[in-house]
Amino acid sequence: MPNNPLILKQANCLFSQLVEWRRAFHQHPELSFQEFRTSQFVAETLRRMPGMKVETGIGTATSVIGILTSGEGPTIAIRADMDALPITEINKVSYCSENNGVMHACGHDAHTAILLGVSSILAQSFQENVWKGTVKFIFQPAEESTDQNGLSGSPYMIQAGAYDDVDAAIALHMCPWLPAGAAQINDGYSMANVDVFQGKIYGTGGHGAYPELGTDPIWMLGPVMQAIHGIISRRISALDAGVVSIGQIHAGTASNIIPTEVAMEGILRSYTPEVRNLLEEELKKAFSIVEHLGGRYTFHVEKGEPALNNNKMINGWIASTISEIFPNFQIIKRPFGMGGEDFGYVTQKLPGSMFFLGCRLQDGEQRDLHTPIFDIDENCLPMGVAILAQTALKFLAGEVTFTQNISLEV
Repeated sequence: MPNNPLILKQANCLFSQLVEWRRAFHQHPELSFQEFRTSQFVAETLRRMPGMKVETGIGTATSVIGILTSGEGPTIAIRADMDALPITEINKVSYCSENNGVMHACGHDAHTAILLGVSSILAQSFQENVWKGTVKFIFQPAEESTDQNGLSGSPYMIQAGAYDDVDAAIALHMCPWLPAGAAQINDGYSMANVDVFQGKIYGTGGHGAYPELGTDPIWMLGPVMQAIHGIISRRISALDAGVVSIGQIHAGTASNIIPTEVAMEGILRSYTPEVRNLLEEELKKAFSIVEHLGGRYTFHVEKGEPALNNNKMINGWIASTISEIFPNFQIIKRPFGMGGEDFGYVTQKLPGSMFFLGCRLQDGEQRDLHTPIFDIDENCLPMGVAILAQTALKFLAGEVTFTQNISLEV
C-alpha cells in the first residue's frame, strides 16, 4: 500500500495539469447529452494512460468509462459528471465560458478534471502490479437535465450495465459554502427525491360581469392553494424533510373573461420513499377540493431522480482517508440539502457515497451553485484527487470491507 504522503505528493504534482484541464472544460461547457467535445477529450486523455481500457457510448452517446484491472478482485467505481447548465456566465476571468448561454455553474468541470487526475495516478500505480481488482472511472453525461423520456445520464448508464460488476461507488461534489480544506459527509439520505407536478383546475368560464352563471377555476384555486401550503406544516412530520413549491400558475386571456382553466406546475422534494409518496397523495387531495366546488381537475407527477442515499460504511472509508491524508481537514456531518443528484440512481442500485468538497473562493463573494458567478478555489483540485485515489486503493488493498464497522468521526 503506498503511504499517504506519496498519494498526496502525486496529486500535488498534478496541480498545474488539473487547473489546465478544469479551465479548458470551463471555457467550453456543453449542455446535457451534448458533451461531445468534453467526452472526446476525456477519452483521448484516458487512452494515453498506461494499462487503461476505454469504453465510450455506454448508455448514451457521450459517456466515457476508463477501466484499470488486474483480474480477480473487488471492483470500485469512481464517478464524475461532465455537463453544464443553461446559464450566462458573468465572471471576469481568463477562462470564462466561450459558449454563450452555457456555463459550468455546478462544478462539473472540476469533477471531470479531478477524475482525470485520479485516473492518471491509479494508472501509474497499477503498473506496479500490486493491486487485485478493478477500478472503473465513470465519466457521466447529463446529470443536470433529462431527455424526452424523463431520464438523465445515470439511469441510462446503469441500464447499459456500467455498474453491473461494481461492488462500491464513490463520487464528490464541489461545495461553495465550505472553504478548501473542509468536507461535508452525511450518512443515509443526503439529497432529495426530485419530482415535478402538473395540475389543472377546470370550470365553465364565462363573462366576468356574470360569475354566478358559471364556475370559476380561479376562485377554486384559492382553497387549493391553501391546502397545498398546509401539506408540509400539517401533513408531514416536523422530523421529516419535505418541500412543495409552486413555480408556475397560468390562467386567463382578458380582464372581463372568466377562464375555463387554471394550469399549475411545481416541484416536490423529499428524502424518504414514505414522504415522497405522501407528498403526492396529499397534493392530489388538495386538487380534489375543486370537485366539491363544481369543478374538476387533472393531476400528474413526473418522477425524477431518487434521493442520494449515502452508505454509512463507505462514508467511513472516505472520512478515515481524509483524516489520514489531511489531519487538519474539517469534516462536517450534515445533509447536503434539498437539491437533486442523479448519483442517487447509483446508490439505489449498490453501496455508494458522495461527499461535498469545500471549494469556496476567499474573495468575499457568495458564489453559490447554479449562479452566473459560480467559481472555485482551485487548490481543492489535488485534495479531491488524493481523497478519491487513496480511498480506492484502500478498498483494493482489502483495508476496508463491508464487514468492518467504521464509524464516521466529526
